[in-house]
Amino acid sequence: MLGGGQATAPCSSAGCTADAAHAVHWRNPRIHSADRVKTWAACEAHRDTLAAWLESRGFPTVVTPFGETVERVA
Repeated sequence: MLGGGQATAPCSSAGCTADAAHAVHWRNPRIHSADRVKTWAACEAHRDTLAAWLESRGFPTVVTPFGETVERVA
């Protein structure tokens, strides 16, 4: 999980140690309101894979450059 204010972080994909280039913001709509945002760090190679995994489970996602935050995930 991405901590607030970090300049760099490793990718959240299992076993990946590459620096994150993107942030995948998401929420579980069954248990979280739109303003409860969780964030995974993603390298270039795993950005689409991480977002697709979340989306396949019905979790809304927003992908931004790493370091940008979002207030809500609709």
